[in-house]
Amino acid sequence: MGAIGDLFGWIATPLYYAISGILLVWQKAFSYVIPSEGWQWALAIVGLTVTIRALLIPLFVKQINSSRNMQLLQPKVKELQKKYGHDREKLANETMKLYKDSGTNPFASCLPLLLQMPIFFVLFRMLEHASDGVGKGFLSDEAAHEFATSTWLGSLLSDQFTTADHMSTYFLTGFLVVAMIATTFLTQRQLMSKNMPADAMTGQYAQQQKLLLYVLPVVFAVGGIAFPVGTILYWTSSNLWTMGQQFYVIRNNPAPGTPAFDAKQEREREKRRKKGLPDAEIDIAEANEAAAEKRPTQRTQPKSQTRSQRKKAGTTAGRSTTQKDGGTK
Repeated sequence: MGAIGDLFGWIATPLYYAISGILLVWQKAFSYVIPSEGWQWALAIVGLTVTIRALLIPLFVKQINSSRNMQLLQPKVKELQKKYGHDREKLANETMKLYKDSGTNPFASCLPLLLQMPIFFVLFRMLEHASDGVGKGFLSDEAAHEFATSTWLGSLLSDQFTTADHMSTYFLTGFLVVAMIATTFLTQRQLMSKNMPADAMTGQYAQQQKLLLYVLPVVFAVGGIAFPVGTILYWTSSNLWTMGQQFYVIRNNPAPGTPAFDAKQEREREKRRKKGLPDAEIDIAEANEAAAEKRPTQRTQPKSQTRSQRKKAGTTAGRSTTQKDGGTK
């Protein structure tokens, strides 16, 4: 435990300063327009969420591209499963080779979540210490006491469902947990119903998506009641950001061959009709086929040749050049 504790401390210390610094900046900004200290700190947590998620936008773009490529590669993955289904090791190697050759990282979709988990737990620890009037990072003991005694919607932001003394905390925590579960479910449901091709709705990848659809809300429901109100507020705000961000991406840049892609093509056709312009030269079905042709393909690897083969190829090329020169003369 000593080594693990040291490792956590090494990771957590800079995060304490970063999170507390961002939190204090937002709290100070809201203090100029909102007199209630509880609302200042609550909105500061929302501001912290917005700041962190904005910084993670480049990773989110990689996540979207990786998820899209994995969807489009599902037909090829199924072919590999049929071919090497009897040999799991061979299947795993060929699948990873397929992802590598197409420039797809199957783990990129997990990066935003993995990076947010340390932030979530450090925020949890910081609020836990603040409830005892102990500051962390840039959060002084005085500011921690102010935070711990601030009331938001009848509840302390550092209160937990399992240790609360007021009914308002039970209701507020329950509402935030339900909101957290609902946003998680709707975000995953939105992805599966609108931005996954029909041929990607079966197989291992689809099973993983369905597992996330139903398991994650249950995990959050069980774990949510053990976190302070402020931490649940952060997680719910982050879920709302994810849902809105994903809605924007799916609407404006959907994956080919999906219901969202068909809807986008129909909106573009409708705009042309309203402007009195003729329909596009290709209809929606043809557009889907044209877009499907842009699916990631395997890169052709150069074949290795022996020295004698290269020498023979060079001699043949030299003869061809000589013959052409002779014919020209």
